[in-house]
Amino acid sequence: MSVYFIGDTRNINSSNYKTCKIEDVVRYCASKTVLGVDTETEGLDFLSKKLLMFQIGDQEHQFVIDTRVVSIEPLRDILQSTTICKILHNVKFDYKFIKQWAGITLENTWDTMVVDQVIYNGKLNYRYNLAALADRYLDVIVDKSIRNRFIDLKGQPFDDAEILYGAKDVEYLTLIKKHQDELILTHDLIEITGLENATALGLADVEFNGIKLDMSRWTEIADISDKEMHDYEDKLDQYILTDDNYAAFRKKYIQQDLFIDDSKLRKVDVKWSSPLQCLNVLKTDIPELEDVNGKNLYKYRSTNSLVNDYVKYKEIAKLATSYGQEFLKNVGKDGRVHTNFKQILTTGRIASSKPNMQQIPADNQFRRCFVADEDHVYVSADYSSQELCIIAVGSKDPVWLKALELGEDLHSICADLVYGNDWANKAEEGCKFVAAKQKCDCKEHKRLRTNVKTINFGLAYGMGPQKLSDTLQISTEEAESLIEKYFSVFPSIKKFLESLGNYGKKHGYIKTFAPYRRIRWFDEWFPGIDTRYDKKKELGTIERASKNTPIQGTGADMTKLALVLIRDYIRDNDLNVRVVMTVHDQIDTVCPKDFAEQWAENLRDLMEEAAKQILNTDLLKADPNITDKWEK
Repeated sequence: MSVYFIGDTRNINSSNYKTCKIEDVVRYCASKTVLGVDTETEGLDFLSKKLLMFQIGDQEHQFVIDTRVVSIEPLRDILQSTTICKILHNVKFDYKFIKQWAGITLENTWDTMVVDQVIYNGKLNYRYNLAALADRYLDVIVDKSIRNRFIDLKGQPFDDAEILYGAKDVEYLTLIKKHQDELILTHDLIEITGLENATALGLADVEFNGIKLDMSRWTEIADISDKEMHDYEDKLDQYILTDDNYAAFRKKYIQQDLFIDDSKLRKVDVKWSSPLQCLNVLKTDIPELEDVNGKNLYKYRSTNSLVNDYVKYKEIAKLATSYGQEFLKNVGKDGRVHTNFKQILTTGRIASSKPNMQQIPADNQFRRCFVADEDHVYVSADYSSQELCIIAVGSKDPVWLKALELGEDLHSICADLVYGNDWANKAEEGCKFVAAKQKCDCKEHKRLRTNVKTINFGLAYGMGPQKLSDTLQISTEEAESLIEKYFSVFPSIKKFLESLGNYGKKHGYIKTFAPYRRIRWFDEWFPGIDTRYDKKKELGTIERASKNTPIQGTGADMTKLALVLIRDYIRDNDLNVRVVMTVHDQIDTVCPKDFAEQWAENLRDLMEEAAKQILNTDLLKADPNITDKWEK
């Protein structure tokens, strides 16, 4: 093993490494098919913290480049090569710094962090940082304390420990990949590993591009939300002050203030933002209540006005806190929000944090604060009934397939079949369903359609009678009867879901649809488990997850494939288009106004191509939309 340093070598006098020129690095790397790549930076924010060190190489030779004095521009063709595989750990981080400070993108990468998340998806207590992987595969303890020495490093030269630390990371990466290759073959994860590695670059682009925020408009809405939150706190206070059942929660003593009118002093001893204090209040009416989780409170909303107003307060408070003035701290110096994606949840879906853009309220008042640059527009597209299409294809149910193929309202057709005469007898003159099998707004049809729609979508989440009962505000017996009737009408869907549930319970894992077949392990499962006695509760959880994961996970695979196809198309055609966000089955881009119509067609075609590659049918359509501001 040889370590080479490329930088200011005037004070170099070490036997731990050699020196060479950037041209030597290029010559060596151009002859390889697999290379390790790593960076060291001043900090975490790629917009304001600089790239300090760039490392590249393999097991035999590692090159450490001081990017403060040496440009890595000569390595552009290698880094952007689609034939040379570059191994990184958490590629999104390095990608953003390399693109920001060297103007170079990456192609054909292997992310050891993401790959390990693919291999061990669902396993509990697994860590995925580089130190954990080095320990897991190489039996090496990595001292990451040296990394902290790069933070806010000024002009001083790197010392031996820092140079060797950078070189070792590259060596570890190439060794770790060899171990991962074996596990990928063992578990038949080649296709999904390829998809996730390509997706990492697509998400890196989204994080890098950011999404522009109108801060003044956001501030206006945040102030309104804050006022609404305090108004609801006052409303909740009135329950305590006017109902003697809650007298225990009134303040015994009120601290007087010479400068405040006594009538404005708060007389309630409850902090409405405290779940524990609120639980004590609500237990006055509902002694059996165990927590103030929204799902547990839902069933009481129609009969208890305090519960109903408290749930509304929580919704408004979430807006005021998560998407209030504090949110503006997430705006970068470029006026854009650069979220961080967690690429793989257990189902395969993507999560977002710092800030959470996946949870931006869907009513569009907040979304419309995100704007395009001058003479640019948003071109977005999402799948039309993605999960319903996946269920239809997986179950091969003839009614679902026909309804989706003809563009009919699936929920109304299902309600017609489930309710039979009850549905037919509710028909009014001019009813759209009777005329064209489209959604009808008749009061009774709307109610019955909502009931069946809840089941249709609930199938993707493993919904049972209790959840349906709580959601529809009906008895458990009625919910059980409705589900039983539903499955008697759609036996192929019942068989499909039961086969998924049984597979997970039998094998201890479940997979998404071909060709990607993402695996999700159930860590609580063990061979020979007896459904009658052993871990019965855990098996119920496994059964629900086994029904849910292939549906949601296949949807995630599809959206990720679409993101990859879109990125490749933009690169190959050198388009002035930026992907700025993805939320579940929606992908959002920004492009010049005069190209929007053409790009909307391209975006639709690429997303539908992704769906076709997985479902082997052109049943699932994508709906493109052109707007001045970000919308759902």
